[in-house]
Amino acid sequence: QVQLVESGGGLVQAGGSLRLSCAASGSIVSIYNMGWYRQAPGKQRELVADISNGGSAKYVDSVKGRFTISRDNAKNTVYLTMDSLKPEDTAVYYCNADVIYLSGGDYYRTEYWGQGTQVTVSS
Repeated sequence: QVQLVESGGGLVQAGGSLRLSCAASGSIVSIYNMGWYRQAPGKQRELVADISNGGSAKYVDSVKGRFTISRDNAKNTVYLTMDSLKPEDTAVYYCNADVIYLSGGDYYRTEYWGQGTQVTVSS
């Protein structure tokens, strides 16, 4: 009933910037927290940043001051602007959303994931 579609990944040199987008679509009533996670080869998936529907954001220490999470509630879209990228930021980035949706006349709350987008930072 709900899909998250990511875009914006790619290859960039160290010090460069990228902007990721994730748009949610479907029978959405409301979205609580939206966030970005990443998973590097051989490592566990980690939370990079998340943002409440009121705009309160939090970040993992390693990206503070370099990454900015934002969202457009009218478009059900979350963004991650990544500046001063480092090789250690290389990973598959996944968006996540805590969604209230309508199905068959009933309301449901489920956590959804995007398909992932590769970010590669070369040194």
